[in-house]
Amino acid sequence: MIPELKKASEHKMQKSLEALKADLAKVRTGRAHTGILDHVQVDYYGSPVAIAQVANVTLLDARTIGVQPWEKPMVAKVEKAIRDSDLGLNPSSQGELIRVPMPALTEERRRDLIKVIKHEGENAKVAIRNLRRDAITHLKDALKKKDISEDDERRALDDMQRLTDRYVAEVDRALAEKEKDLMAI
Repeated sequence: MIPELKKASEHKMQKSLEALKADLAKVRTGRAHTGILDHVQVDYYGSPVAIAQVANVTLLDARTIGVQPWEKPMVAKVEKAIRDSDLGLNPSSQGELIRVPMPALTEERRRDLIKVIKHEGENAKVAIRNLRRDAITHLKDALKKKDISEDDERRALDDMQRLTDRYVAEVDRALAEKEKDLMAI
């Protein structure tokens, strides 16, 4: 019972950490990365689809994304979809290639983004602590039902705390890395 509980808790904590990393990847730094256009939808013959399904998305340089639609009529639609997205980007087409320059971030905007990522990190820590609380509740219930001994419960509680501390440290490490990335000019 205890090993399954630990394994399930660790799996859920890992999912929380992965969700945080996915959220942090969406926070835009001054540098270009192709993932920033992942959620932008394009009207493709009446159906909304992701840009990656109708075009090649590549990095032209550190601050420019290149989008090359596979069909010539899609160039204007892709350009309009990027412009209308909530990303604040201003694409320009050059023949069949759409160039999407990434504007430089101001100091104030960088500070705001750091506040956003710290909030996301705190949410991830709360989720991890909630998982620990749930596991502790299960252990206490098992002790009441006499399914486990007090010694086993104590060891399992210590293991859960170590697991929680490890994942909270991972969250802090991911936040520090992203903050350093945001402050780099």
